[in-house]
Amino acid sequence: MHMPVSQVSTTKMTSKGQVVIPEEIREYMCLESGVKFIVMATNDSIIFKTIKPLPKKDIKLLLKASRTIAKKHGFQAKEIPAFISEVRSSKNSRKPKTIKTVTKRKQ
Repeated sequence: MHMPVSQVSTTKMTSKGQVVIPEEIREYMCLESGVKFIVMATNDSIIFKTIKPLPKKDIKLLLKASRTIAKKHGFQAKEIPAFISEVRSSKNSRKPKTIKTVTKRKQ
């Protein structure tokens, strides 16, 4: 469902970089306090995409698949903490990176 143009609102950014999402947009999108967003920038737009947690049924399916794979490869539950520690301390493990700078568009 697309929001009618008549419900488009304006807002402004504070000196701390905070932006208020207008009430009518929050209501339309059913947004509640604490909702998390992915924030993306394009040439002249900022896009906020809500992050929704996985449904419990999907988590259960992932756990079931993980257990099946672990059993197939002979992993035992008592070995898991040691594997986690090994991966976390590994110099080859990759950590997620956050983009800290954005190149401004030339006007």
